[in-house]
Formats: sequence, structure tokens, C-alpha cells
Amino acid sequence: MTPNNDLSQAQWRKSSHSGGGNDCVEVAFTGSGAALRDSKDPEGGAFRLSPQAWRGLLGAVCPSGPAHD
Repeated sequence: MTPNNDLSQAQWRKSSHSGGGNDCVEVAFTGSGAALRDSKDPEGGAFRLSPQAWRGLLGAVCPSGPAHD
């Protein structure tokens, strides 16, 4: 199966803790996992992650789980 690399309709999100600036990592969830891109350069490409890789990244970045306000 060939993954769909078209992210033109992706719903990109960034942390509510970003303060509205453009120095952020944005994430979009796709049918095949997640995509990450730099908010300063949204046309510069994106990293694609499988669901397993996304969970691994989250576990490495926030081992105690996501923080909620």
C-alpha cells in the first residue's frame, strides 16, 4: 500500500501554550498516523510518523503523560 502524502487538507494544530508565536512544532493527525512541521516554514515539508512512532515520541517527550490545565 502506498501512503497518501497529500497534507493539503490536514488540520494542523499547535500547543495552546505556544502563545500564538511562530516558533512552534505543529501536528496533524492523518489516517496513517501523524505529521509534524515547523510553523515558521509550513511549506517546507513535514515528518510523517506511524501511530507507533507517534506514541514513542510522546512517551519520550512527556514520560508522565500529557499535561492538562
